[in-house]
Amino acid sequence: MTALDLSSPVAVVGTGTMGQGIAQVALVAGHPVRLYDAVPGRARDAAEAIGARLDRLVEKGRLSAGDRDAARARLTPADGLAELADCALVVEAVLERLDVKQRLFGELEEIVAEDCLLATNTSSLSVTAIGGALRHPGRFVGLHFFNPAPLLPLVEVVSGFATDVTSATRAYETARAWGKTPVACADTPGFIVNRIARPFYAEAFAVYEAQAADPATIDAVLRESGGFKMGAFELTDLIGQDVNESVTHSVWQSFFQDVRFTPSLAQRRLVESGRLGRKSGRGWYDYAEGAERPEPHTADKERPPAHVVAEGGLGPAAELLTLIREAGIEVREEDENQGTRLVLPGGGDLVLADGQTSAEFGDVVYFDLALDYRAATRIALSASQDTSPRTLAEATGLFQALGKDVSVIGDVPGMIVARTVARIIDLAHDAVAKGVATEEDIDTAMRLGVNYPLGPFEWGRRLGRDFAFDILDEMHERDPSGRYAPSLALYRHAYANDRRESTS
Repeated sequence: MTALDLSSPVAVVGTGTMGQGIAQVALVAGHPVRLYDAVPGRARDAAEAIGARLDRLVEKGRLSAGDRDAARARLTPADGLAELADCALVVEAVLERLDVKQRLFGELEEIVAEDCLLATNTSSLSVTAIGGALRHPGRFVGLHFFNPAPLLPLVEVVSGFATDVTSATRAYETARAWGKTPVACADTPGFIVNRIARPFYAEAFAVYEAQAADPATIDAVLRESGGFKMGAFELTDLIGQDVNESVTHSVWQSFFQDVRFTPSLAQRRLVESGRLGRKSGRGWYDYAEGAERPEPHTADKERPPAHVVAEGGLGPAAELLTLIREAGIEVREEDENQGTRLVLPGGGDLVLADGQTSAEFGDVVYFDLALDYRAATRIALSASQDTSPRTLAEATGLFQALGKDVSVIGDVPGMIVARTVARIIDLAHDAVAKGVATEEDIDTAMRLGVNYPLGPFEWGRRLGRDFAFDILDEMHERDPSGRYAPSLALYRHAYANDRRESTS
């Protein structure tokens, strides 16, 4: 099954920001495009707005004047649904209400030809449920574009329970012909991106609710150590706290209140107070004119240790040994089977976050996971009340000697980056095991849809077969609510690799 022919008219119903964006994508790709909105006059206003954006593309040299004029000639506002009768594809971008969407597609089914592809751009509703009211649900599919549609490449092509393979394939190939990067997925709450991205927000909020760190510090660690483009607090302020919480709540409810997707009470209170982020002038941060952005907690300067003893290697943090040597600090290596740690001159241990807490041990400082320890500009440390001041000072001085800012946070298992990445990896394995999408499509979706530095499976391969499982297993022991229980898929992945390694 191939993409729609460029001579085939495409209709977009709903002319808000997303509807206009989708229409522009189809228009620039070469299709005749019909715009319809239930509110009189909006379709014509939208056509003018799209024309103005085409003018700006010409000014920026991204579109020729001739192509712009041809595109404008192919764009037609429609006064009624009947004018969409000859369209080969109708994409809906209306209000996120099941009854509204079902009624719309019921009306369209009476108008368009039997081979017309019907698509919803919903981000939170069930594609199966929307199409369930149709006489011919096999031609119904989800085409979830990301905002702004003309700029962001990802499109989730969602197959409902009754969607025909031919319809899904045609939608996929059409999105690709439009210059997008499509990924195929089954109809599951949140699809790929909004399902697997939940821990990025949830774990940041959980660390905050545990009073282990403030939003500015958590955001800085996620950016400067984890390699994420934005921290969870600043990103939800940009998205809108009400919008982000609504998606989280929808996914949670759709999974029958699965504890892994539990919404944040702190975010609920933020929404209830009207602090919705940038659009309201205040969210986690204050956006009023002249307001100062809070700085992340950064430890005072400490003297670096003269040497460290490396016992058993550092696993995903092995690069630190090279960096320590380059900083002129002696590294004495001892082959130990008891685990992986650095022993500091005062006798305290420095250990990569493993899902346990400093309070369980004698004199231990944990350090957080980094995407790239050489490139990281900040490292988080955690310690308990039983950790000696000397050990914390030596650990701080060590990372400062490597050119890193140091943020000391509370004694929470998994710290910030490590627990976040572990949960993202777990949800990704669970999604593959349940037939939601392939590993490749999940990695693509998370890189392009939310701009993650690595896809979950790429990250898992870099960290090692059992890194995520071990952290979550330890965290589940400390919080047996089920929130951190590793999925059966992740257990099988870690255990199967372990067996292959032990029998080879």
